[in-house]
Amino acid sequence: MKYAADFRSIARNALKGKWGIAVVAGLIASLLGAIGSSGPELNVELNDGNFNASLQIFGQDVVSSNAGFEFWPVIAGIATYVAIFAIVFGIALFILGSIVEVGYMKFNLDLVDGEEAKAGTLFDYLPQWKTMVAAGLLQTLYIFLWLLLFIIPGIVAAYRYAMTSFILAENPELTAGEAIDRSKELMNGNKWRLFCLHFSFIGWIILCGFTFGIGYLWLTPYEQAANAAFYRDITRPLAGEEHEIYLQETALGE
Repeated sequence: MKYAADFRSIARNALKGKWGIAVVAGLIASLLGAIGSSGPELNVELNDGNFNASLQIFGQDVVSSNAGFEFWPVIAGIATYVAIFAIVFGIALFILGSIVEVGYMKFNLDLVDGEEAKAGTLFDYLPQWKTMVAAGLLQTLYIFLWLLLFIIPGIVAAYRYAMTSFILAENPELTAGEAIDRSKELMNGNKWRLFCLHFSFIGWIILCGFTFGIGYLWLTPYEQAANAAFYRDITRPLAGEEHEIYLQETALGE
């Protein structure tokens, strides 16, 4: 059985000589909302007659405004337009992010498999956009419903569905529901292993906090490649002995 250190080792070896393209692909995926909350975020606040709006990327303000208004009708009018823009922006980002997320998983699988990884792979699943968006919506809904019970069930649910995008990357013909069901099956008995892998990056995450987000340009490809190695490991019985030999050789390095 492989552990967190093994998956990180496979990721580092897969990234050798490919850090440049991996950083570019990770940056594109982040900006398009495919990776957690590292993409663009529009924040709007209205407090005591002051209107504040900002666009953030990697947690840092890119554009911001702060204005005070004397008349509430003016405030209400501007707030309405901004709210409409925020809703449209959020929906568009979610749709695009759902598609690019699957493409980014395929990119990382190509890295781990020793195949040529191309940034253009991020957009390979545009023709199947309905399935990708449906999968994103269903995962969000299920996790939200579990969160209503308590935080812990919500976290467990997130790990239960964590392999959905990897599954769709290799099987785009599946429906969203089928991909989610397969993820549940794959993660049965593996949720704790994936949690340990994610937790093993905590030191790097703390260090990135001191770089104003710049460190994530390298940490994101590292984490995602390790996730791809984890997916390959838990699907090994389906992949055959040949791929297992490759994973062992990759983990050992040159």
